[in-house]
Amino acid sequence: MLLPATTAVQTHTLTPGGTDAHTDILVVEEPLEIRIGYGSATRRRQMSVAVTMRTPGDDEDLALGFLFTEGIVQRADQVASLRALSDNTLLADLDPSLPVDTERLTRHLFTASSCGVCGKASLDAVQTVSCYYPTRGYPQWSRAAIFQLPERLRHAQATFEVTGGLHASALFDAEGQLVLLREDIGRHNATDKVIGAALRRGEALPLRHYLLLVSGRAGFELAQKAAMAGIPCLAAVGAPSHLAVEMARGAGMTLVGFLRGERFNVYSHPERIL
Repeated sequence: MLLPATTAVQTHTLTPGGTDAHTDILVVEEPLEIRIGYGSATRRRQMSVAVTMRTPGDDEDLALGFLFTEGIVQRADQVASLRALSDNTLLADLDPSLPVDTERLTRHLFTASSCGVCGKASLDAVQTVSCYYPTRGYPQWSRAAIFQLPERLRHAQATFEVTGGLHASALFDAEGQLVLLREDIGRHNATDKVIGAALRRGEALPLRHYLLLVSGRAGFELAQKAAMAGIPCLAAVGAPSHLAVEMARGAGMTLVGFLRGERFNVYSHPERIL
C-alpha cells in the first residue's frame, strides 16, 4: 500500500551487468495556490499571494506557516478560517480588522520548491523583520542531545524512508525529544508546515523553548523563518550560507551546521550549547 503523497512509476535500472525493470515509489509534487480573503465584512476581496510547488498534505499548516513567516499575519487567530477551494487551491480568510498591504504581497506570487527567496520580486522583499528576540543563553542543549537529533529525525520520516525525496523540519525540546515534524519536497515548505502546525495546535509565541532541525542546508530563508517564530536555535544537517549566519547573529539565534554523527559546527551564539 502506498503512503500518502507518493506514487508508483515504472523505471529501468541500468548497471554494467544489464537492465532491471521495476517499480519505483516517488514523492508527489504539485502546485498549491495560497489565496487570502481580506477586507471589511461588507467588502471582502480575494488575492493570490503565493504559488508553491509542494508535497500534498498538511496544506493548512503550510498556508498558516507561510502567512506568518512572511509577516502577513502575526497570530494564528488573525486567520478566521482555512479551506480548500480545490485540490491545489487553499483560501485563508483573514480577520476583517487586519490591515493588508496588497502592494507588498505582489512580491510573493511564485516560489519554487528549491528556493523561496529567488521567487521574490526584489531584494527589498527578502528581509522580514521579527518582533521576537530570543532570551540570551536560553534554553540550553547538551552536545550529546544534539548528536542524537538527526537519527531521531530520520526515524520519524516515514515518507522519506520510502522515497528518499523529501526534506524535513522538526521541533525538538530542550531534552532533545521530538515535538513536531513535517515533510515536504521543498525545505522552506517543510519549515512553514512545522511552524504552522505549532500555531494551529495552540503553541504560544514566540517558540522560545524549541530547537528547529532541518534535513538539508540552512539558507537565509530558513533562518529568517525561524527568527520570525522566535526560535532560539536552528540546526542543519548540511551547510549554512553566509547570509544565514549573518541573520542568526543579528537575530540572537544559535545556528548549528554540518550536524552529522558526533560532530557539528556552531556559527552563532554558542552559549546555548553545553
